[in-house]
Amino acid sequence: MINELPESEANTLGFEIDGKVTEEQGQELIARFEQVLNEYEQLNILIVLNEDASWGVDAGFEDIKWVLRHMKSMRKIAIVSSSTAWKWLVSIDSFFAALAGIQEKHFDHAELASAWQWLKS
Repeated sequence: MINELPESEANTLGFEIDGKVTEEQGQELIARFEQVLNEYEQLNILIVLNEDASWGVDAGFEDIKWVLRHMKSMRKIAIVSSSTAWKWLVSIDSFFAALAGIQEKHFDHAELASAWQWLKS
């Protein structure tokens, strides 16, 4: 399940992901990003990944395709998770994101307020 967080405003969007994301939910998320990009040039995205967050193959593939097409539209990405695996993945991916001009950073769940502050700065 994907829920938009109430702190979302303007071109800064936050979502909490809990459980397995279906292809339909992935499409709804992409549609929300598209809606904001119709009004703003760039997006700041915060994703809170709960312990059981996962993607189906189809949903993951569609998300990756969208990100690759819209990399120039992303400014900052904050991944909030208590998972060591996600922390490592973000540390590796942030190098490649920086090559595309995207700032990407991992935050622990206890640092959610700091993640929002970083994203909006």
